[in-house]
Amino acid sequence: LVAVILLSFVLAVGFLLIILSCALWANWLPLLVALTFVLAPLPNALSASCGGDEFSADYDGPGRGDLARFITSTIVVTGFAFPLILAHADVIRPGACAMSIIGGGLVYGTILAYSAAFRQEDSEYD
Repeated sequence: LVAVILLSFVLAVGFLLIILSCALWANWLPLLVALTFVLAPLPNALSASCGGDEFSADYDGPGRGDLARFITSTIVVTGFAFPLILAHADVIRPGACAMSIIGGGLVYGTILAYSAAFRQEDSEYD
């Protein structure tokens, strides 16, 4: 219960930073960072949920997991680079860029921590 409360608090602070980076400077483009970090874990989750083991007939080899990690890392790098590019092009202010990156990192870190904390390990005796 303490882990859920702590993770929800960190997630709320991350979203607050992203929304403040938009509202303080009246430019709502940094809000797209929240979308990228929320979508980032989806390829790994989809790859893990539709896989079998290496002894099943529908085993696809290590390629599916590697592709999912590659797509996830591409989305995460995009989430960090997008505010930097917008700040470099003077579309958003550097303060909004910093708040957006920190908030996005908190959101993605919370999603990773939640999935790691509540992962169900398969027992070999089940």
